[in-house]
Amino acid sequence: MSDAPFPSALNKPPGYNDPNSPAGFKPPPRKPVLPPSFRPKKKKGSVCCCCFCISFSILIALIIIFAAVFYFSVNPKLPRFHVRSFQIPRFNVTETPDGTYLDATTMTVMEVRNPNGKMTYYYGDTAVDISVGEGEDETELGTAKVPKFTSRKQNTTSLKVETKASNKQVDNTLANRLLSGYKSKSLAVNVAARTKVGVGVAGLKTGMLGVTVKCKGITMKQLDGDDMPNCLIHTLRWIKVG
Repeated sequence: MSDAPFPSALNKPPGYNDPNSPAGFKPPPRKPVLPPSFRPKKKKGSVCCCCFCISFSILIALIIIFAAVFYFSVNPKLPRFHVRSFQIPRFNVTETPDGTYLDATTMTVMEVRNPNGKMTYYYGDTAVDISVGEGEDETELGTAKVPKFTSRKQNTTSLKVETKASNKQVDNTLANRLLSGYKSKSLAVNVAARTKVGVGVAGLKTGMLGVTVKCKGITMKQLDGDDMPNCLIHTLRWIKVG
């Protein structure tokens, strides 16, 4: 009968100190072997992020190049707005026991100039507000609607606006100041036009952007002397150009 094979040395339990090992010697700790499901996978996010940054940089560069080519080839200019004339055919102040009332009719001619040789401006329906006086004295005299129109290359478009204020109750002192300014032609005129504008270049047409044009503090005497100050264009609530 053959002898049974001698068993191999058993693994030492954790924390076992071999009495035959040199004093103070400790074997290095063994790394735990994790199953495949717990092994960390290599991340590919950094590669994707790098590709995105490169693509985004190329896109920005192309946009800048296109904008520069467009600017130097088209040389775009903003439209110009003026109040060509302003008349008040009727301006009556009536005092009654119930209060003071104002009746007024206004006629305004507004000019829209397109100085560009390669661009066309498209305007949507326009609401024009007319008021007179400055600061706390400013008094509304009505609103008129102007249908959409096109301002072609190097062309001037005239917009005729008529408004009416009937039996508008006002403070008696204010009414007298407005009437005095009307008679002396020192009355300040304010015109505000709210519209949307688009641009056409080389057969292409952009979307419409909301704008407000304000012509404030122009006196009737200035307009009679053919003085036409530039109006300011407001867009995106904080941008002012004129």
